[in-house]
Amino acid sequence: MTLMLIDSASLWYRAYYGMPDTLVSPSGEPVNAIRGFIDMTARLINAYKPDRLALCLDGDWRPSWRVDLFPEYKANRLDEAGEGEEEPDLLTPQVPIILDLFEELGFEIIGSDDYEADDVIATLAKRESGPIRIVTGDRDLFQLVDDELDIKIVYLAKGISAHDLVDRNWVAQKYGIPGHRYGLFAMIRGDASDGLPGIRGIGEKGAADIANSFNNMDEVIAAAKSGDELLKESHRKKILLDMKYAEIASRLTSCANDLLLPKVDFKISNKPKSEKNVMRIVKEYGLATSIERLKAALAWG
Repeated sequence: MTLMLIDSASLWYRAYYGMPDTLVSPSGEPVNAIRGFIDMTARLINAYKPDRLALCLDGDWRPSWRVDLFPEYKANRLDEAGEGEEEPDLLTPQVPIILDLFEELGFEIIGSDDYEADDVIATLAKRESGPIRIVTGDRDLFQLVDDELDIKIVYLAKGISAHDLVDRNWVAQKYGIPGHRYGLFAMIRGDASDGLPGIRGIGEKGAADIANSFNNMDEVIAAAKSGDELLKESHRKKILLDMKYAEIASRLTSCANDLLLPKVDFKISNKPKSEKNVMRIVKEYGLATSIERLKAALAWG
């Protein structure tokens, strides 16, 4: 029974930017993200035929424990007040409508206080049995790919039509590293979009060299301290200079997979929780065409 885990914020951002903001409700409110999210979900269901599905949410997009480890974490995304994440004004009011609609349709929506959707997904991927398909535009989740457990990433960077299905071979071909070592590669390389510098002075090529020789950051740190010949001297010096970051990188950038999440089966229902409430939302926001596509994908009569 295939379980599809959707990185919801990733999907609604892509829906928002992928659909024209001229799409409005009968009362003139923007609905491009709502319609795009419904349409994309329908296409994903048609493509992968999941039996179970969950929308995974950020309980906090910038968890306090990650900020305590590294105060610059995602600081580049803070709004002018330095409090919340910068978000397009026309997207913000659409998010609660998406969540209300999908709750009434009977889908599981799951998040956890002070954790990101990535952590929720990692915990569910570890707890649940495969096949598991994780839908995201975020490379961070490549660290969860596991061929033996049949965990793959439906990677949306190029859109739904040209998306990639990421397994360990895909990672190996793309980055020139063993497919199971993406997490180590990424923590050394860094990620500017999350305000993560990686090991300063070591770029993608150097990170790949190191990931080809070591399994995890503990091994890399030990090699730097001991002068292991598997580690280039130039890399060794940079790691020693940036040891403070190296020592927190694994906890900072690895998805937490031990959250206390409710036990649910995530089975896709054969009917909405409330047809009346669904139709109220559909009518209010002019979503009839999109909701029919979703119902057809679900084979609802």
